[in-house]
Parts: sequence; structure tokens; C-alpha cells
Amino acid sequence: MKKYFLLASFIFAAFFCTAQTKKITVAQNGSGDYKTVQEALDAVPLNNTVPVEIFIKKGVYREKLHLDSSRDHVRITGVPGETVLTYDDHTGSVAPDGSIINTMTSQTFYIGANDVKLVYLTIENTAGLTAGQAVAVRVQGDRVFFLNCRIIGFQDTLFTSGADSRQYYRNCLIEGSTDFIFGPSTALFDECLLRSKKNSHVTAASTPEGNEYGYVFRACKLVADSGLNKVSLGRPWRPYASVTYIACKLDGHIIAGGWDNWNNPANEKTVRYAEYRNSGAGASPKTRVPWSRQLKDEEVKQFTIENILRGWNPYGEQFVQPAIPWLPTGRGGYQPGYFN
Repeated sequence: MKKYFLLASFIFAAFFCTAQTKKITVAQNGSGDYKTVQEALDAVPLNNTVPVEIFIKKGVYREKLHLDSSRDHVRITGVPGETVLTYDDHTGSVAPDGSIINTMTSQTFYIGANDVKLVYLTIENTAGLTAGQAVAVRVQGDRVFFLNCRIIGFQDTLFTSGADSRQYYRNCLIEGSTDFIFGPSTALFDECLLRSKKNSHVTAASTPEGNEYGYVFRACKLVADSGLNKVSLGRPWRPYASVTYIACKLDGHIIAGGWDNWNNPANEKTVRYAEYRNSGAGASPKTRVPWSRQLKDEEVKQFTIENILRGWNPYGEQFVQPAIPWLPTGRGGYQPGYFN
């Protein structure tokens, strides 16, 4: 009996040890495990099943980053306002291997892994307003959660590139010029600050026809640089683009019609553009284009985290959906008002 007890104890201890979170620190001054962020990302094993926490100390890290597919279960945390991940690739620039950069390869940070959480990071593409497409973050993986992050660029800042990907953005600053949130993914944005830098378009969704939800913005605030007054809530990169703004505050830079058909009237028959009880100078239900919708009270009750993200709850089972489904609760480490 004693032999079996010792064996069971050994097996339990071995399992417990293998299940422990692996912790990695990045510091440019050599005080951590690695000096570069990419070295830390490469330290996550392929086909990873054990949680990995990467803490990036304050500093400006000029790196082109890749968290590859199957390097899953990673949490990356920085110092609020002081951990900056930056690069400046853009369409037409030349990569070190001699290839020409395009939209799909211009990103500062590519996330191909699943079950990734990013907290207190500034991720930027500094290519500039006239450089064309220059992605700061490209997310291909599933169940990716950004909390209290800054995602900064100009054209095509945030590329939600995975058609089956589910993404959640909580209390983030996202800013850019043209189509600065774009792609086919399902993404929920709660209490984010969206800043336009040009008279253009906030979103360019390419939602697949079979996906019920595309982009959903709840209790977000839309602002713009001074002098801007011709910004649309979105235009369709693909015919079945789905974008919904719920209880958002829209400043006066949003055009009266709200939406743009991308110079193709045929898109008006297929797009899924909707709003619900938005406020501010840019909220104007009576002047919206006739091919957009104002949701009814009963309809908006379906816009819960679990419904939008197809069963994925970023906070786990302990999170209880509030009675007013579009109103965030501030749980899970969320700091209200961090940016806005």
C-alpha cells in the first residue's frame, strides 16, 4: 500500500510541476531572462499546453514580432504607458531578405497563437500618414484578449485577419487614419477609445456571410484629431461586413449618414450595419443611410459576450454577464477610464 501511495504522490507531483506557469522576464538592460521580446516569444514551446507569462520591463523595443501558431497559452504584460513595441514596415518597403512588404506582412506584431492575453502594452507602427498600409497588430489566432493596451498606427492599424478568430478588446486605445480596424474576425470592443487621424473610415470589416457577428463596439468613445469632420463608422471590405455600435459616444467628426458603401451600391443589399442608443454630436439616427439599422431593445439583448464570441468568455466561468448586456462591469483586472 505504501508503495502505491508513493507512486501516486510522485505522479501527482510530476503533473503539478508540469502544469505550473512558466514565467519569463524581458529587460533591455540584461536584468531579465532575455533582452529582446522575440527571444521570449521563441522560448514558448511549439504545441504548448502550459501557461506562459512574459513580463516586458519598460523600454522601447524596436522589433518585428511573431508569436507563431501553436505557441499557445501566453500572457504578455508590460508596464502601463512605458512598454512600447514598435516598428515601421509598410507596403512597398523592403524586408531584410529582399522581399517587398505588403499589408499581410507589414505588421509590428503578428499573433498566430491561440489563448493569448496582452496587458499594458503599447504596440505601434510608425510608418506615417503617407506610407500607405502599415499594420501595428495582426491577429490570426483564436481567443485573443487585449486589456488596457494602446494600438497605434495610421492606415490599417489593427488587422483582425483570422476568419474563425474570436478577439476581445477591453479598455484599449486604438487609433489610425483609414480603415484602421479591418478584417474578417469576430471582435468585441468594450469601452475602447477609437481615435481617427484622417477624414476616412473607422472600420473595413470583411465578415464572412455565415458569421452572425463581425465587429461589435459597446460603450466605446469615438474621437478625432482637430479639424476632421468626414469620418464614417465603416465601409465594407467584403459584401457581408457586419459592424454594430451599441451605447457609444460619437463625436462630431462622424458623417450624418454614418456609413459608406465603398463606391459599390450592391454592398447596400448585403452589409449588416447597425447602431443602438449612441450619443454625442455624431449620433444621428434620423440621417443615417437607409441601408443601416437602429436596433430594437429586444434585439440588443442578444449582444452578450457569450453570443458574440460564440461561447468564449474571456473572463472564465466566474464572469457574470450584467443585466444590461452592453454595459461593462469592470471585472477581471479592468481599470475603468485608463484611457478615456
